[in-house]
Amino acid sequence: MGACWSARIKAESPFHTGVNSKYVSKDENDVSGASSKVSAASVPQTPRSEGEILLSSNLKSFSFNELKMATRNFRPDSVLGEGGFGSVFKGWIDEHAFTAAKPGTGIVIAVKRLNQEGFQGHKEWLAEVNYLGQLYHPNLVKLIGYCLEDEHRLLVYEFMPRGSLENHLFRRGSYFQPLSWNLRMKVALGAAKGLAFLHSAETKVIYRDFKTSNILLDSNYNAKLSDFGLAKDGPTGDKSHVSTRVMGTYGYAAPEYLATVMILGKEAKELDHFLHPDLHFTITIMKAI
Repeated sequence: MGACWSARIKAESPFHTGVNSKYVSKDENDVSGASSKVSAASVPQTPRSEGEILLSSNLKSFSFNELKMATRNFRPDSVLGEGGFGSVFKGWIDEHAFTAAKPGTGIVIAVKRLNQEGFQGHKEWLAEVNYLGQLYHPNLVKLIGYCLEDEHRLLVYEFMPRGSLENHLFRRGSYFQPLSWNLRMKVALGAAKGLAFLHSAETKVIYRDFKTSNILLDSNYNAKLSDFGLAKDGPTGDKSHVSTRVMGTYGYAAPEYLATVMILGKEAKELDHFLHPDLHFTITIMKAI
């Protein structure tokens, strides 16, 4: 697969058909394409080809070799973190051509590489591409591009130098320092703005994995939601949405969701706000520890 810019193709949206959506922030401070308009419909449940991706003109299709070069062949000392998806590596690309650059030059990126034996697979990878490739907001992490080549599944994000909120709450050391009350309020407000945008979009999005490890911080401690592998479209119009599957990281799914495993349309907007009450408690109480 080449390294050309992605072209817009006819495709269907991740989880339902026939809905045109304006997945764009109305925030005046959004510098990542707030004036663009995209449409969405649905993809098969077991997609396997690049043609099933809802392509955005702002996403780049990277080759595997490009990302190997950008991350210095996925060197162990380039690992930023690991999770159910796989490992995340630090890399560099040219700010204009978006080709691999020498370490310390160009744009710093975070490259998430799917572990074929991990807990998440192609379906979650595709959901991440389709949602973050169409959603633009200052409090959502920016997806720069992706790689879909043979068995390789990778995602390329903007680099978030402060790491996750989880690190600042639960880890101690020279790099991760306790957050002040003002910073905690700033992070909580930023995360709330991200959720509010997801819920106010013409096609509402249910995030379903709201937790401290998925709230990333930039150099100025601006919070951005990440990891949309479990996200799905919310109900539209007066339709109700009924789910028979419990999703999200256990302990961070909405109590109502876990208890009833049924969400009516009127409850969908409130769902993520309860994901999870312990998150608000955690942000507060960890200050004293």
